[in-house]
Amino acid sequence: MLRKLTISVLGAAALMFSTSAFAQGTAAEAKAMLEKTVAAVKADKTKALDTINKGEGGFLDRDLYAFCFNISDGKVVATGNSNPVARQVLGRDARTLKDATGKVFGEDLYAAAKEDQITEVSYMFPKPGTDSTPAPKVSLVTRVGNLGCGVGYYK
Repeated sequence: MLRKLTISVLGAAALMFSTSAFAQGTAAEAKAMLEKTVAAVKADKTKALDTINKGEGGFLDRDLYAFCFNISDGKVVATGNSNPVARQVLGRDARTLKDATGKVFGEDLYAAAKEDQITEVSYMFPKPGTDSTPAPKVSLVTRVGNLGCGVGYYK
C-alpha cells in the first residue's frame, strides 16, 4: 500500500513539474512577442492596446503576455496578464510598482523604455492563471512612440 502511494505521489509530482516546464515561455518567445507588440502598436495603437487587454491576438501565450504604459505619465494602459493582481496595475503609474521584495521595479521598467533598444528588467510578479504568489520574472522593454511596452518571461 505504501509503495503504491509513493509511486502515485512521485508520478503526480513528475507530471506537475513537466506540465509547468511545458507551460513556461522562453526569452526568445518573449522577444518575438515584444516585436509583434511593437508592430501592432505602430500599425494601430488603439486596436493593439484593446487586443492586449483582452489577452487575444497572440498577446497572451501561456505565461507570456504584453504590457504597455504611457511615457508621458507612466500610466499602465494595457496588460495581457489575466491574474487579478496584475489587472490592478491598469491605470496606475508604472513607476510606482513594487514587487514582493519591496523593489520598485516600475522605475526600472520606465527607465528601460528607450527607442530602438530592448532592455531587460528583473523583478518578482505573479504568473497569469495562478494565485498571487510572485515568481522571478525578466521583462524585455522598449519604447514605441509615446508608449513603453514589454513582454516578460518567468525564470
